[in-house]
Amino acid sequence: MSAAADEVLHLERRGRVALLTVDRPGRLNAIGSDTVAQLDAALDVIEADPELRAIVLTGAGRAFSAGADITELDRLTGPADFARFVKGLTDVLDRLAACPVVSVAAVNGLAFGGGFELALACDLRLASPSARFGVPEIKLGLLPAAAGTQRLSRLLPVTVAKYLLMTGEPIDAGRALHYGVLNDVVDDVVGAALALGESLAAGPPASLAAAKRLVDVGLTMPLASAIVLERETVAGLFATDDRVEGISAFLEKRPPAFGGH
Repeated sequence: MSAAADEVLHLERRGRVALLTVDRPGRLNAIGSDTVAQLDAALDVIEADPELRAIVLTGAGRAFSAGADITELDRLTGPADFARFVKGLTDVLDRLAACPVVSVAAVNGLAFGGGFELALACDLRLASPSARFGVPEIKLGLLPAAAGTQRLSRLLPVTVAKYLLMTGEPIDAGRALHYGVLNDVVDDVVGAALALGESLAAGPPASLAAAKRLVDVGLTMPLASAIVLERETVAGLFATDDRVEGISAFLEKRPPAFGGH
């Protein structure tokens, strides 16, 4: 993606990692239709490039994202307009969640509303000690509408999810870690996320994508059906060149060099 004056999301290659930065710091990286379109375009680039094997997503300045652009919402003329806006955001977050390339959110500051939903669509989440998480839409007479109510209730204890949704009050990084929203809290969150991304990028891409799919899809299935899906999926992985390389490297006591085949 080439730089432009109206670019609000940057894609930068860091080795095998795609670093995506929401760049609207003066508005706390509020998410508008332009952000949605540019994230969709960035995923086109990432999914078409086999050399990019992990995604790190962060925000410029002191925020990850304060959520949906309220000024854009205020210009919407009714429920149908709002539904179209939210569907665009939901669709691109669903695409990020389903992307075969593993994603890591580097939450460098507040993640509210749609910004929290953006982080929830990533596979893994790291945060700085100053990060805060919340869904304050109830204070606007609304609720999260880009899968926030559903991803929160699947990730958190039900009472915690309801508290966040019904009060709109945020939680800090420590509590988010305690509840399992985060994988870790670190000072240099972008550096740590890039290091994690590079470590993941060194793994076998098909197995990473399969692990993601088995967890996400398996949770929606009866246990017996999910176990069958697991067995069939792993049997397919047994036919890959990366499985041959992994076992050879183990027997030869050397690091594997996965080629993505």
